[in-house]
Amino acid sequence: MANLETSLKDAMAIDGAIGVALVDYNSGMALGTLGDGGDLDLNVAAAGNTDVVRAKMRTMELLNLHDNNIEDMLISLTSQYHLVRPITTQGGRGLFLFLALHRGRANLAMARHQLKRIELALEI
Repeated sequence: MANLETSLKDAMAIDGAIGVALVDYNSGMALGTLGDGGDLDLNVAAAGNTDVVRAKMRTMELLNLHDNNIEDMLISLTSQYHLVRPITTQGGRGLFLFLALHRGRANLAMARHQLKRIELALEI
């Protein structure tokens, strides 16, 4: 099991990583962030992606998709990928990982695989 600091560092080791945050989607607050601090404000990204997660959770409820869990959500931008991965472990309910990647330097399939591994190892 990995603590928050280790998990954030592991996420930043993913090829093309710009920034990562662990977010409480009930409050929209980032519990931890790590990144290069460039043009991406991770606290704003945390709050904004909270709305995305809430909307998808509501939609799944309306569609009666109770036997399904969101693995991850991908937002493709011109120069970036944004991955949102809700935490599925018992202690992590109500949290999600947000990972921003440089589109030209990232391997999306590998990033998704690595973020899943980080999520499963994260000890909350």
